[in-house]
Amino acid sequence: MLRQGTGTPLVLLHGVTCSERVWRQVIPLLAPHHDVIALTALGHRGGVPAQGPMGIQDLVDDVERSLDALGMQQVHVAGNSMGGWMAIELARRGRALSVCALSPAGCWDPSARNHRHATNILRRVMRVTELTRWMLPVMAQLKLVRSLGMRDNAVHGERMSADDLIDMADDLLGCAARHELLDSVGQLVGLDPLPCPVTLAWAECDRIFPPKLNGTLARTLLPQARWQLMAGVGHLAMIDDPSLVAEVIRMAACQELIPQT
Repeated sequence: MLRQGTGTPLVLLHGVTCSERVWRQVIPLLAPHHDVIALTALGHRGGVPAQGPMGIQDLVDDVERSLDALGMQQVHVAGNSMGGWMAIELARRGRALSVCALSPAGCWDPSARNHRHATNILRRVMRVTELTRWMLPVMAQLKLVRSLGMRDNAVHGERMSADDLIDMADDLLGCAARHELLDSVGQLVGLDPLPCPVTLAWAECDRIFPPKLNGTLARTLLPQARWQLMAGVGHLAMIDDPSLVAEVIRMAACQELIPQT
C-alpha cells in the first residue's frame, strides 16, 4: 500500500498485471486534496496471494477487506483499466463516494471481439517481457527502448524512468493471476441509475481499449456517467501525463450526482 496526504480518502486501483507503483507520479499531486491510498490487487505482485480461481468480484472483495481494515465505509475511488471496472463494482456495492474510471475494462461487445483485441496485445507484451527481462537493466536506460517497450500502453513511454520500466516488467512477470484474468471474458453489467457520481475518462490514444469501441459501449452501460476524453494520452495515461490524470481524478471527486427526472 502507498499512502500520502490528508483529507477525504481516495483509493487508487491499477490495471491487470500492474501494481500500486503505477500511481507513484500521481499520488503526490493528489495528496494536498485527499488521503490517497494506492492498493495492489489480489494475485498481483505485492498484493495478497490468490487462493484458487478468481475473477473481478474476488478482486473487489479484497479491496473491501482493505477498506474494512482501514475503518473506511465509503471512499472516492479512481481506477485504470481493470481497476476502473473494480471502481464501478465498488460503487454498485455502496462503497464509493464517487468513481473516476480511466478506460475501464469489462466493456466488451457481445462477441467479445474487443476483449480478444486487448488480450492479444497484452499476451504479446508478456512474451516480449519474458524474453527480454534479463537485458532491461542496460536497455531501459535508452529512451527509444522505453518508448518502444511501452508503445501499446503509452504515447510517451520515454517519460518513464528506467527503474519504473523495470518495476513494470517485474510487476507483469510477478502477477500470478495474469493468465487467469486475461482468460476471463466476464463483462461489466450496466449501472443505471448511478449510486454515486461516476466519471468515464477515456484515453484519446488508447490502443488497448479504443474509445470508439470500448468507450462507446461504456457510455451505453453507464448512461448517466459524465464522459471525458483525455487528449494525447494512451491506456496508461498516468505515464503520459500524471498532472492531467490527477486533475481528472480530483475533478471527478468534486462531481455531484445528477438526479434522474
